[in-house]
Amino acid sequence: MPFIVFGAFVGLLIGGFRGLIIGAAIGYALGWALRNMVLGRLHVAQSQLIESAFSVMGALAKADRVVTRDEIQVAETIMSRLHLSAEQRDVAKAAFNRGKAPDFNVDAAVDDFARIGRGRGPLLHLFLQVQVMAVAADGNVHAAEHDMLVRVARRLGLTESDVAQLEALLRTASAGPGAAGAPPPKRKVDDAYAALGVSPGASDAELKRAYRRLMSQNHPDKLASRGLPESMRELAEERTREINTAYDLIKDSRNLV
Repeated sequence: MPFIVFGAFVGLLIGGFRGLIIGAAIGYALGWALRNMVLGRLHVAQSQLIESAFSVMGALAKADRVVTRDEIQVAETIMSRLHLSAEQRDVAKAAFNRGKAPDFNVDAAVDDFARIGRGRGPLLHLFLQVQVMAVAADGNVHAAEHDMLVRVARRLGLTESDVAQLEALLRTASAGPGAAGAPPPKRKVDDAYAALGVSPGASDAELKRAYRRLMSQNHPDKLASRGLPESMRELAEERTREINTAYDLIKDSRNLV
């Protein structure tokens, strides 16, 4: 509509009523072309996301030489959380199987995704989060899997610290509850500090600032405004829940209200 109005206005100024009609027609054509171009780019980006995410996931699952049933189940769960259609699920499964092949080029797959994710930090972090979720499915991140996660992170422009923080977030969220009324085990609390990116010696004020910063950076609405695909919103919401879980663990250990 803005293109039609603008075209009609310019046409009216230049050619009167006849110019108005011609300008409106040109404006409509421009708007139609732009809309289709944008939709086409979004389709390409989503297709690349599926291809890269699940092929890299397959390579990571195979990094310790054994792809477990738990890892396959988590891959299928992630497909559901991304709300993939039946056709997209077939593409994702085929990509996962390609990633398991011995000659699969994981660096090229990550680079393909990095190109569409350039300048979209939240999307890169969620891509890495998906990979951490997949390899931690069996309750243990093998050394070879961790090394490949770090390799993937660096090719995305992220760091080993980002990997460690995501691993800690996942451990904190997946750890079972302790006995009622008992303080949380030290290992869980240490993971919670790592998940929030602060040391156990941080003051209460520093802890709150770190928590608020992470929640602000990862709020689904804020990420959506920065280009996060709607299909990844559920994963973003899960990450905020994990951050809350880590913060609550530390608060309990410090008797904070």
